[in-house]
Amino acid sequence: MKMITAIVNKRDADSVCDALTSHNFMFTKMATTGGFLRSGNMTLLIGTEDDKVKKAVEIIRENCAQRMEKVPSVISSAGPYAVFNYTTTELPVGGATVFVTDVVYYEKM
Repeated sequence: MKMITAIVNKRDADSVCDALTSHNFMFTKMATTGGFLRSGNMTLLIGTEDDKVKKAVEIIRENCAQRMEKVPSVISSAGPYAVFNYTTTELPVGGATVFVTDVVYYEKM
């Protein structure tokens, strides 16, 4: 048995969850926040048999799109009278980060 931990951008979460459900994967979803951009994510915990891991990862890949997005950024000047300039920077966001780990013990109560 394997545990798939998939961190998915919040914009992709619904399509990933719908696709996993339609292929009979059961999962737990948790709202999470990324550390770099501090944007919303959904972390999915998917317990599955070893032979189904490839299919689950394929579903996640097909339903997550990495895209360029403008994010706000601040540029400040040093000194006693700091000046702050607000601008946007284009960065790649989306996609998914997936971890697959072995499950030593599993019990459904």
